[in-house]
Amino acid sequence: MANTTPISDDVKAEVLRLHADGLSRNAISRQTGLSGSTVTRIVAASGGAFDRAKTKRALEARQVDMAAERLALGAEMMEAAREALRELKGPVLVHNFGGKDNTFATATLDKAPMAMRREALTAAGIAFDKATRIVERASTGTEEALGMLDQLAAGFKAAAAQYRAEETLADDPE
Repeated sequence: MANTTPISDDVKAEVLRLHADGLSRNAISRQTGLSGSTVTRIVAASGGAFDRAKTKRALEARQVDMAAERLALGAEMMEAAREALRELKGPVLVHNFGGKDNTFATATLDKAPMAMRREALTAAGIAFDKATRIVERASTGTEEALGMLDQLAAGFKAAAAQYRAEETLADDPE
């Protein structure tokens, strides 16, 4: 139900003064306690209007900022994927906790066990998928982001081929 309380001439004058000072409709609404539509009606009744171009520019700037944030987050996700893939190379320290005697042991292996490699590939794949989706949403997709995706895709392809070759060797009884 609409508020039918008449607005005083002093309040209307204040709205028009604030409008003349260049305040936005929402700023005037907050300052006067009037609804946005009431502020618009008062300004329109005096022959004025609000400059929507300023709002449009602010919205466009916000969209650019959000696209940049998505790209930065995508870059972080790609780094997480690379880090997971690095786990597949070189020696790895493994731990064993527990048992009936509640023991703790560590060992350094030449390469990660199959379960650890599978987990690293899964984590890298998830990070890659998330990063790809983030970058796809960026309305300003840059060549740098695409190049990064291409490099990571090539890395995944190579890692998958290595993983399949090792899996085949592990399954071969000879």
